[in-house]
Amino acid sequence: MIGALIAELDPQAERETVSEAVRRSAPRPSYQRKLAWALESHPALLTGDGHLAPHRAILKLIDLLHEAGIAGIVQPSCPGCHRVVRIDKPLDGQRVCRMCISHSRIEECSGCGARREPATRDDQGRPVCPNCLVSDPANLETCINCGRRRVVNTRTPDGPLCQGCPSLSTATCSICDAEKPCGTSRTTGRPWCLDCQRRSAPCSGCGGVAAVVSGTLDQPLCLGCTAPEVWHTCPTCSDPDYPHPGQCARCLINRRLNELLGPASDALHPGLQALRNNIATTEHPLTANRWLNKPSVSPVLADLAAGRRALSHEALDELPDSPPLAHLRQVLVGVGALPERDEYMVRLERFLTGLLASQPDPEQRKVLHQYAIWHLVRRLRRRSNGRPLTPQQFASTRQRTHAAVAFLTWLQAHDLALETCRQANLDQWLTDDSATYRHTAGHFVRWARANKLTTVHVPAVRWHGPTQPLDDEHRWNVARRLLHDDTLKPEDRLAGLLLLLYAQGPSAIHRLTIEDVEVGAQEVLLHLGNAPVQLPEPVAQLARTVAANRKGHATIGALAPSPWLFPGGQPGRPISTTQLTQRLNQLGIRPNQARSTALFQLATEIPAAILARTLGIHTDVAVAWQRLSAGDWATYAAEVSKRPVRTDWSPASNT
Repeated sequence: MIGALIAELDPQAERETVSEAVRRSAPRPSYQRKLAWALESHPALLTGDGHLAPHRAILKLIDLLHEAGIAGIVQPSCPGCHRVVRIDKPLDGQRVCRMCISHSRIEECSGCGARREPATRDDQGRPVCPNCLVSDPANLETCINCGRRRVVNTRTPDGPLCQGCPSLSTATCSICDAEKPCGTSRTTGRPWCLDCQRRSAPCSGCGGVAAVVSGTLDQPLCLGCTAPEVWHTCPTCSDPDYPHPGQCARCLINRRLNELLGPASDALHPGLQALRNNIATTEHPLTANRWLNKPSVSPVLADLAAGRRALSHEALDELPDSPPLAHLRQVLVGVGALPERDEYMVRLERFLTGLLASQPDPEQRKVLHQYAIWHLVRRLRRRSNGRPLTPQQFASTRQRTHAAVAFLTWLQAHDLALETCRQANLDQWLTDDSATYRHTAGHFVRWARANKLTTVHVPAVRWHGPTQPLDDEHRWNVARRLLHDDTLKPEDRLAGLLLLLYAQGPSAIHRLTIEDVEVGAQEVLLHLGNAPVQLPEPVAQLARTVAANRKGHATIGALAPSPWLFPGGQPGRPISTTQLTQRLNQLGIRPNQARSTALFQLATEIPAAILARTLGIHTDVAVAWQRLSAGDWATYAAEVSKRPVRTDWSPASNT
């Protein structure tokens, strides 16, 4: 019966090929009968309706027949994301892909607050994401190389290794003299095998039974009896401060620089010479040496030094885009080897150029060019006002462009165009489950209507207030902790207080520079908007501390003190909004919810015009929050004149 159905689709199909596909997809006769019954009742399963398959064997049969070249067989697409991928997961009576299953299970992690598919649940049944699961102290394991309890990065036959430790190399153990995979003892700096790391014996010095740290098998020594090693100085530079045998880290990195860039000379490009000097004099030579040995960094530096690749942004753009290459580019910018440029704008222009070139229809390409280049990009340049684009702006523009392409492609598939599209057609698009970017495409439709390219309209979604509950009590509890808990990092405390007290989101906090903080003898002013805010104590002291001791995680390329109040991991860049959000989550702060709560409270106490000018938000936003909070400022001046003067206010007074 299955052969007859397939013969109707492809009369040239070989019977042996079909029989082999049936046997491979359903080995047992009982499975084959179920498969035949399902196809008999719904033959369209073979021609595109495979997502409605009641048995997984039908999907496997479709794949085998398609691989065999049987005509008429259509691989089904996922009804959720519309991709032609493996769909064997049941969801609401349909077969969907693994990604859609993951999206259907998204919950807010009880640890970090991220919305992801839970990896497990805690004792109270709350969801826990994969990141929180692997970083939980109960799931840490002892690294066989460094002996510290860390997140497992690599599992070897000998045991787990953390992220900072490479695979164990074979060496002569300093205790048992055996040739085995050895780590490096943190006490003696010498190799010792895994067996000796776990060995306990009576100490030959004190007689007590303890872990063997040094000595030999005949005369083991515990930690207390291990004598300080008499280290030899570096044979190259004779540095007496170097606490390890062999060449010191500074000499090792100079040797590596000679291998990649050659010796320091006038023949070396001035930009690469600046990079060489910066790496050779870095504060952390071991970290710099590991960076130089990365396979994604060393070949590029060698090509730049040898002249095989020009030292320019355009030459680096020819390489495959990757995070290590982006970091190398920013290092070269930091040392002055390359000029500064807006990387997200360059990526956006490259994306739009490729997308427009891939459009076969000239009219569609013309409309997309007007929308993407002359509207979206032009508006971005005007709004950024010389500042580099943020990742959020880049992602939003790319998504809106994809939405415009999806809508125009849908119109073309239905023999329509923008000029001939009617409201009924648009309503069909908005209710079509196979259409993608349905809600995001509304921005393109409104632009097309404003430019008289179409007569249809999609109303903009109006904001009607925060979607998450406002918890002012939790907000002040966290603020009290940040004000008085000296065990927390000052930069984390300041960032959290700016969010909780002044309604500054992560995207605004990470852009703050040192020029936005005016530190005086008696007061500290912070520029969040047009009018500066005088910070009360102890927030002012936190701002002084952060401004005086700010330091990012960039090891290479950070020549001068960072201009950012919250420096990031790349030289010359602020902390990313993603990293800042994660650090706030660790303090128990949910940025969106906390900012909404702070804005709601501030809008009830401050007029919209003053709120916008002080916090740096748009006046329309301030007015919307004032209306939401039911603030009535018609009699504001009269009310202020009746208030008693208060001079001792500070966030701490709310405690």
